[in-house]
Amino acid sequence: MSMNETPSSERLHIGFFGLRNAGKSSLVNAVTGQELSVVSEIRGTTTDPVRKAMELLPLGPVVIIDTPGFDDSGSLGDLRVRRTKQILNRTDAAVLVTDATRPLTECDLELIRLFDEKKIPYLIARNKADLLEASGAASAESAGLVPDSVSPAGALRDCADRCVFVSALEKTGIEELKNRISRIVPQEADAARIVPESVGAGDFAVLVVPIDKSAPKGRLILPQQQVIRDLLDRGAQAIVTRDTELRGTLAGLARRPSVVITDSQVFALAAAETPADIPLTSFSILMANYRGFLEEAVRGVAKIGGLRDGDRVLISEGCTHHRQCEDIGTVKIPNLLRKTTGADLEFETSSGNSFPEDLSPYALVIHCGACMLNSREVVCRMKCAVDQGIPFTNYGIAIAAMNGILKRGLSVFPELAALV
Repeated sequence: MSMNETPSSERLHIGFFGLRNAGKSSLVNAVTGQELSVVSEIRGTTTDPVRKAMELLPLGPVVIIDTPGFDDSGSLGDLRVRRTKQILNRTDAAVLVTDATRPLTECDLELIRLFDEKKIPYLIARNKADLLEASGAASAESAGLVPDSVSPAGALRDCADRCVFVSALEKTGIEELKNRISRIVPQEADAARIVPESVGAGDFAVLVVPIDKSAPKGRLILPQQQVIRDLLDRGAQAIVTRDTELRGTLAGLARRPSVVITDSQVFALAAAETPADIPLTSFSILMANYRGFLEEAVRGVAKIGGLRDGDRVLISEGCTHHRQCEDIGTVKIPNLLRKTTGADLEFETSSGNSFPEDLSPYALVIHCGACMLNSREVVCRMKCAVDQGIPFTNYGIAIAAMNGILKRGLSVFPELAALV
């Protein structure tokens, strides 16, 4: 897979934040080398987040996000500020764009507090440095980085260490900024693997992929593609079969596969067709582990047994696909929940970047595998639920639990299977 084909969810998300007219859009255009964002002298030109998937050397594949001004006002401005805060939930590294000719404002410092609160590594790009006097003015002290009236002890030094002086107009300092960004982004993300480490070189896995009305025409869905690629990367082999051919596929193998990985929609069938001595799991469970919320999903699924009449369940997906008549989120899981619990439940759905901030109306949140979201965003959603005392689980875990095969579905993660 080339860098241009890397899914958005697998790219580092770099957000540019700041006040209106600080030059965010101009700087984004300078960093990307493209006219990505509209530039104008009119304050507040950027009204919605602008995203661009691209290759940014020396980092590689990234998503650049240009955000609306954080100091916007009025009812529309409040909406823009709220959207900016939502962007922080999926931001791996942040660039605070400020006017080098002015001290940082309280709004700038509020953004810094949000970066720290969400543990987002950040830099401060002091834009319009070309307007500073040439005689050594490009320093934190001489540029008046933080006014004494709002600067806590040590803040000036901390901010100064993060500063890069740039000019979007003159295209100066841009390479230094890009290099500094590459040094602050989390590097450990590259080490994450989807397939369990128990599957090694020379092993092979059987992947169960149903081809029904909900299957996309002419292609595999992203988790299936990613699992195949991960197997190939480690020198293992992938045997892909439909659920209707699983029994024959397993019977025709000369040796035992290391694991069977199934689409969650046919979990029960796969469990029935796969010999008990072969580990079994699902793409959704592997994605939950890859995204970093599998343990919480295992803990949260226990709530299903306690659902009662009138309880409201939120079913959330990270993508915005066209829903078919037998859609898993709006039809199959609700039907299975009603059958399992015998309760008269209420269901609500969310998709894409939409996710409620207030989860108090819900008794349970069931999330998809989150293949279209980066890890930071889905973990943020999980923490949002946990902080409000709302159980949080995912499709694969919920379906396995309701079919009585959760312990087996977690067989590739024995430490978590022990929790069931």
